[in-house]
Amino acid sequence: MSDAPAADAKEKPKSKKMIIIGGAVALLLIVGGGAGWFVMSKKAAADEEGGDEKPAAAAAPSHDAHKNPPTYLPLENMVVNLADAGGERFVQLGVTFEISDPKAADQVKAYLPAIRNQILILVSQTSSEDLLKREGKEKLATEILNESSRILGYDPDEEEETPKKKKKKVRKPESPLTAVLFANFIVQ
Repeated sequence: MSDAPAADAKEKPKSKKMIIIGGAVALLLIVGGGAGWFVMSKKAAADEEGGDEKPAAAAAPSHDAHKNPPTYLPLENMVVNLADAGGERFVQLGVTFEISDPKAADQVKAYLPAIRNQILILVSQTSSEDLLKREGKEKLATEILNESSRILGYDPDEEEETPKKKKKKVRKPESPLTAVLFANFIVQ
């Protein structure tokens, strides 16, 4: 009979430990759940107010987030003789157009023969010395963009005379071509 009171004495401390551990776990779950709810409700409120707390690099993508992503239209590589003395220099050129609207890509494709012709004419009037410099490449890209836009019916530099006989730039519809990218550029 002496074994029975000893067994009861050992079980009581275990019961108290289990109650304390259970209470601690329950308290942690309540505090964790409350903290999670608080963070989620604060984030939801910030999203509703438009107060995204993103880093500056992630918040400012290269293209407007409300518009469609750009479409890229690569042209076949071209080899063009340059306007150097002796006519022995040439450039191998790969051009890719960045187009603002995917639907406009079909319009651009319809004019590709005229656009390629204009690119060949522009490049053949340039010297290798100009194309080896960054400024020369940037100038060529701008000229290709402007001339290609003109072929599509958009004139970025068009001016109109007002009744006061002064020339004034008039806002015209913007070309779907937003950039000229060089995929290949080898001067030899």
